[in-house]
This record gives sequence, C-alpha cells and structure tokens, in this order.
Amino acid sequence: MNEVVGRDDLLFVTLDTLRYDVAQELAAAGRIPHLARHLPGGAWQRRHAPGSFTYASHQAMFAGFLPTPASPGPHPRLFAARFAGSETTAGRTWVFDTPDLVSGLAAAGYRTVCVGGVGFFNRQGPLGSVLPGMFQESHWEPEFGVASPTSFASQVARVEEIVAGLPREQRLFLFVNVPSLHQPNWFHLEGATRAAGDSRATHAAALEYVDRHIGRLFAAAASRRRCFTIVCSDHGTAYGDDGYTGHRLGHEAVWTVPYAHFFLNPPPGSPGVRPEAAV
Repeated sequence: MNEVVGRDDLLFVTLDTLRYDVAQELAAAGRIPHLARHLPGGAWQRRHAPGSFTYASHQAMFAGFLPTPASPGPHPRLFAARFAGSETTAGRTWVFDTPDLVSGLAAAGYRTVCVGGVGFFNRQGPLGSVLPGMFQESHWEPEFGVASPTSFASQVARVEEIVAGLPREQRLFLFVNVPSLHQPNWFHLEGATRAAGDSRATHAAALEYVDRHIGRLFAAAASRRRCFTIVCSDHGTAYGDDGYTGHRLGHEAVWTVPYAHFFLNPPPGSPGVRPEAAV
C-alpha cells in the first residue's frame, strides 16, 4: 500500500448488510457477473466484520480495521494509524498519523468524497453527520436512501458527475455506501410484496440489481488512472436464522461478510494516464 497510496486513485465500496453466504452463492451461480469478474478466483473472501451494524463497523473501517480474514492470524492490515504495539501493522501497511484513514488520505493529497446510502450518511441530524463529516465532500439525497428502488443507479450517476468534474491530476479517495441490500429490499424481486416483506431471496435480488449497475461505477473510478478498489460488506443480517431477524446482534449471519480487493485499470490510451498504469 505504500506504493499504491500517492500513485493510484482509491475506491472503497461497502455493500451495506450483504450476507457472505448469499454473495458467495450468487457468484458461484453466475448471477453477479460484473462483480465476479473482478473477484480473485471468481470468489469472495470470507471475513469477519469489525462491527455488527453500520455505524460501529464503519467507524472501525475508517480507522483502518477492515474486515478480518476468517482464519487464524495475525493478519497484516492495508492501512493503520500509527500507534505503538500494533501486531497487524507490517511493512506493506500504509501508516497514517491522523485519527482516521479519511483524514490521513486527505493529508496525503487525496480529494476525499463520500456518496452515502443508509441513514448514518444522510446528514439529517448530528448522528447522521458523523461519518460523512470525515470527508472533504459528501453527497446524499433521498434517491440514494434505503427506501429508493433505484438507489444505487442514482448514486452511480452522481459518482459519474463527481469524477468528470475533478482535475485529472487530482488523486481521489471515493467511498460509496450502497444501501440496496438493507431492508427494505423486497421491491428488487419481481412478484414480491410489501406485505410479505424482505427475505433471503429479496436480499439476493438486491445484489443482482447492484451488479447490473456496478460496472458503471468501476468505469468511472478507473477513468483517469489505475484505481485500487475494496468491495466488502460492513455486516450481514438475519432472516429468521435460528430465530433471529436483523442485525446488531451476534449471529454468524451478521458477523461473516464477503470481501475483495483488486485493481481497476484505466482504458488503454486514456489521456493523462501513464502507460504503466494500464498494465
């Protein structure tokens, strides 16, 4: 990461509330082709979330504590605040001297931009202003929220406008919180009804909806230079598993999340893009 930061743009996407088992099943069945083509080996990595609901998990991730591989560690981290005794800060870790990753990247010359989704990013009150307030620029509209059937498509359209308006030489750290998997998601499955409510099947349909639009997000993020990309869930959710429903609870369906990171390459011959960035 010490080579990546300062050279490449950065994209961090949280697929809010996405369950690992659903994500993995859809990737294996070919139902999310646009995401799967970027997953190493075509599969998600199984990880443990740093929190059981959006606010807690994002506070941890913005401090450098991304979901942890679900195997015995220690596991060196990509990003870490400088503090004595850290057992997961290694030579490859990009270390920052600010309280959080967002301000650390801003200090390194990045334009930090948040495109929010769930209520913790809506800036409609003090609590909903904490996470987006870390960024130099933040965006949220009702069309981006959990109640909108077209939330992610609307977010992607805003991202395209943001990227198009940036000076080409300006490095970008773009964060997108995708709300489509969060309840309510019944409207993503044809034939489902509000009365019947959300289910594992509507959750899967919501991920298929996201996949139909994520190619545009990736294209925008990599339109100027190579882009290091993280896509993961912040936590899962239960649909009657062992009697549990929802999240902010300690069930396996909540704590186990899908994760991937990879590079997005710019189009060959893009203006202002170094030839080596397309390799």
